Amino acid sequence: MSAPVPAIDQLRELAPGAPPFSYLPQTWAWLVLAVLLLAAVLLWTALRWRRWQRDRYRREALQRLDELARAEGELRLTGLRELPELLKRVALSMPDAPPVASLAGAQWQAFLAERSRQPLPEGFADTLQTLAYAPDDDLLALQAQQVSALFSASRSWIEGHHVAV
Repeated sequence: MSAPVPAIDQLRELAPGAPPFSYLPQTWAWLVLAVLLLAAVLLWTALRWRRWQRDRYRREALQRLDELARAEGELRLTGLRELPELLKRVALSMPDAPPVASLAGAQWQAFLAERSRQPLPEGFADTLQTLAYAPDDDLLALQAQQVSALFSASRSWIEGHHVAV
């Protein structure tokens, strides 16, 4: 006598077994550690967000500086004229709001050098003053490498100037 062949519809799914261990921490110290870690991550995130918001003026200034550096022809003259104003606006926008509106000449150079992380080119403020007040022909006569060095120094100052917090 042969045994009946089982049919596939007679198969039943097995009940899942219980895990061999609990997923909950065994001691309260792990919970405290998790809470502390979460608090540290939230604090770090909040500080980074605050810094990102605080440095908004830098990002906008760097974007404008790139636009000025790419200017050609008659817009180049306008870009060169606007560069000293851009640096002054950056200084006025700093979070510690230093009194720079009235600075000029040697005082402005001292301020720029004091806040810069890298040494500025000699006579940087004088060059900025020339850009602001020299006749158009003098500005158009500037060599491309002088203009490039000026924009490069301005970029490094905007990116790296020190801000007291």
